[in-house]
Amino acid sequence: MPSKQPSIFDLMNEESESKVDEEAEKRQRRRELLEPTGVKELFKEGKIDINKFTCVGGQCKLCIKACPTNALYWGTGKVGVIEDLCVYCGACVLSCMVDDCIKVERERDNGKVERFSKPGDVIKLAERQNSQKRFERVKTNAATLRHKRKIKDEPMEWC
Repeated sequence: MPSKQPSIFDLMNEESESKVDEEAEKRQRRRELLEPTGVKELFKEGKIDINKFTCVGGQCKLCIKACPTNALYWGTGKVGVIEDLCVYCGACVLSCMVDDCIKVERERDNGKVERFSKPGDVIKLAERQNSQKRFERVKTNAATLRHKRKIKDEPMEWC
């Protein structure tokens, strides 16, 4: 008796389930690796690329010293990256003395993608984030103060 051939939809479903399992295992392994460092992971995904032609890492190794998770290391004539340890914080870009040597691309929880490769870009991104947070706090505090003022201005009714 011939067995039923699997449909293309069954095969695609199995493939997508295996990808989900792989991603879950990768996230779990990443959490286990980052736990001892005490560094909080702030970005969903990211990518880091070091240009081996412009990098003078053998002479300075500033990025390796600046990395909070020890994701950067000096390998065979170049700076290497352990992707599972990198949290895409930008400390390496801030400490690098060569512009456009280290390129970082990261995705925030809200889906916004940030790309930078110069210390000035990292500072601008941080200032933009801080100003947005300050604006939200001021807006929240202003609403609270308006509400308190309304309550204060209303005459009290005595029973």
